[in-house]
Amino acid sequence: MPAETVSVTGWGRTAPSAARLIRPRTYEEAVAAVRDCGVRGGIPRGLGRAYGDAAQNAGGAVWDMTGLDRIHVVDVADGTVLCDAGVSLHRLMEVLLPLGWFVPVTPGTRYVTVGGAIGADIHGKNHHVGGSFARHVLSFELLTADGTIRTVAPGTPLFDATAGGMGLTGVILTATVRLQPVETSLMAVDTERATDLDDLMARLTATDHRHRYSVAWIDLLARGAATGRAVLTRGDHAPLDALPARARSAPLAFRPSRLPPAPAGLPGGLLNRATVGLFNELWYRRAPRARTGELQPLPAFFHPLDGVPHWNRVYGRSGLVQYQFVVGHGHEDTLRRIVDRISAHRCPSFLAVLKRFGEADPGWLSFPRPGWTLALDIPAALPGLGALLDALDEEVAAAGGRVYLAKDSRLRPELLTAMYPRLADFRALRAELDPRGALVSDLARRLAL
Repeated sequence: MPAETVSVTGWGRTAPSAARLIRPRTYEEAVAAVRDCGVRGGIPRGLGRAYGDAAQNAGGAVWDMTGLDRIHVVDVADGTVLCDAGVSLHRLMEVLLPLGWFVPVTPGTRYVTVGGAIGADIHGKNHHVGGSFARHVLSFELLTADGTIRTVAPGTPLFDATAGGMGLTGVILTATVRLQPVETSLMAVDTERATDLDDLMARLTATDHRHRYSVAWIDLLARGAATGRAVLTRGDHAPLDALPARARSAPLAFRPSRLPPAPAGLPGGLLNRATVGLFNELWYRRAPRARTGELQPLPAFFHPLDGVPHWNRVYGRSGLVQYQFVVGHGHEDTLRRIVDRISAHRCPSFLAVLKRFGEADPGWLSFPRPGWTLALDIPAALPGLGALLDALDEEVAAAGGRVYLAKDSRLRPELLTAMYPRLADFRALRAELDPRGALVSDLARRLAL
C-alpha cells in the first residue's frame, strides 16, 4: 500500500508529529498494515476529531480507516445496522433517518466514525438516560496485533478494554449497532436561563429525567453573583403530530446547512477575553428566559458547529486545548471550586458545556461515571494555562473524578491510575494481546497506557 509521511495533529492542532499515513481499502490491506507496521507500530485513525494526540504516532504508522466505509445491512424491523468502522455518523444519519431510525448516541459533531465512537466510547446529551455509544453496540470485529480478526461481544474483557481503549487493543473493522426509532428529523426543544451555577445544577437535577437530551452552555467569564450563569437546553425527538402541516410531507428530511469553511492561517488572539466576553454576554441575553416546544432541525440541536467546516482554525496557529472532566454526585463543591478558578483566571471559552452523566459504562477506560461533566475549549496560547489545568487535574483526581482521554493532550501520567481504577487490567490485557507493541500512539507513550 502507498504511504506518505505527513504531519498529524488532533482537532486541537497542537503537538504535531510526523507519521507514515496508510489508507487501507480492504480488510486484507488492514491485516497487512498491522502485520507490517514496523518498530514504531501503528494506530488507527478516523476523521481526526479527537482533540489531542490519541490518533498520532510519531515516527510510526497511522492507519486512515475511512476507506472502509460500507454500510452492509440495515435491519429496519429490528432497528440495527451492520457497517464498516470507517462509516461516519453523518453518513449513517443520511441513510437511516429516511427509514425512521437515528444513531443511539452522538457527540457534538457527527463527523466521527463508528470505530472512533467505540474507541473513545463517545457520549452525548443523552447519557443520563442512554449511556455511551458502546452500550448500544451488539458486536464488533476487531483486528488484533497478531493479524487475527476476532468477533467481540459485550460482557467480555476484550469488549470492555476496547470500548474507550483509544484504538490500543486493535483495529475495529465492522460493528453492529442498535438504533433509536424516530418519527421525524426535528427536535422539540425547551430553553431557559439559569442565573448562576447553583441555579443551573438545581434545574438539571430536578428535571433531567423528563427529557432524553439535556445540556447547558455555561458562561465561564461571568463573575460574582453571576458565576456559572448558563443557558439550559433540553430536547426530545418531535413526534409526527407535533409538526405543522407544511412539514408533514417530508418529516424525516435531513438537509444540514454548511457555511464557508474558516480560512486557514488566521492570526492568534481573535478569541480573547474581550471578544469572548462580548460573545458570552450576547449569547446569554438573547436566550429566552423560558421557551418550550420550539421545533429545531437535528443539526441545529446536536451539531451547530458542523455547519462551519474547520472551525478549529479560528483559534489560530497555536490551536486549542479542550479540557473535559467528570466528578461524581456529592462532589458539587469540587465543581464549584473549579468553575470559580476558571472564572478567576479569565479563560476565554465560548464553547463550555455542563451535563449530568448517568450510570457508568463497563469500558475499563470509558470516561463517563455518574455525576457532573464540564467541557471547555481554551486557546492553547493562553498564559498560565498549563499550570491552571495541572491544578484542576489534582482537584479532579482528589474527588475521584477523571479527564476524558479523547480530548486530552497534556495530562500527567501519575494521575491516571487514580482516575481510571481498571488501568492495570487494561495494561495487562494489552501486554497479552500485543507483546511486541504493534498498536501504539503518542497518547499511549505519554501516559504509559
